[in-house]
Amino acid sequence: MDLLIIGAPGAGKGTISELIAQVFPDIHHLSTGNLLRREIAADTELGRQADRLMSTGNLVPDEMVLSLVCNYLSELPPHTSVLYDGYPRTLSQAKTLDEVLSSVGRSVTAVLNVVVPEEVILSRLTGRRSCPKCGASFHLTAIPPRVAGVCDTCGSELIQRNDDQPELIRRRLEIYRERTQPLIDFYEERALLYDIKNDGHPCEMSVELAELLAELAENRRNDCN
Repeated sequence: MDLLIIGAPGAGKGTISELIAQVFPDIHHLSTGNLLRREIAADTELGRQADRLMSTGNLVPDEMVLSLVCNYLSELPPHTSVLYDGYPRTLSQAKTLDEVLSSVGRSVTAVLNVVVPEEVILSRLTGRRSCPKCGASFHLTAIPPRVAGVCDTCGSELIQRNDDQPELIRRRLEIYRERTQPLIDFYEERALLYDIKNDGHPCEMSVELAELLAELAENRRNDCN
């Protein structure tokens, strides 16, 4: 099974990915954001290029992301289920992914499009804080640390990501809309797109997502029989 999750920065793809992992515990979570941050932390040439782009609110080029994705997929055993978080982001990436999957006898199962109003995204992202040492995540209002500015886990000083500044967030959202709408149309025309509203009502979102995942799980069992 190849399940895609798309949505603007701050839409809550990570939270939804965790719920999906509970339903499909054997699924591999491919997060292009995590792959890029790993390259940045390792100070590779690719990581330095990505850091320069991301710190100014720009998207990383298709060929750079594709290289990371192909390397990740090549390390997985055959017939492994994969959740693609943050990839593809453009129509070009979607078509390339189709070719890559087709070459190994796979295809996209479903695409979850996480829909969130812009003002909610701004509130979520500007309030995010993270620990540079242990990786713990917090939010100034939703999940505040016990001591302001200090990690609950290791006591390190919390930081705000460079690209979580309001002006950069708005630029990222603008670029996202321009580049992603053709992608949404592409999957909608193939009857693979499912909208998931995540606008601040987690219970409603969870129920909607659970129903969809139950349907996908049933289809998966039928395909295996």
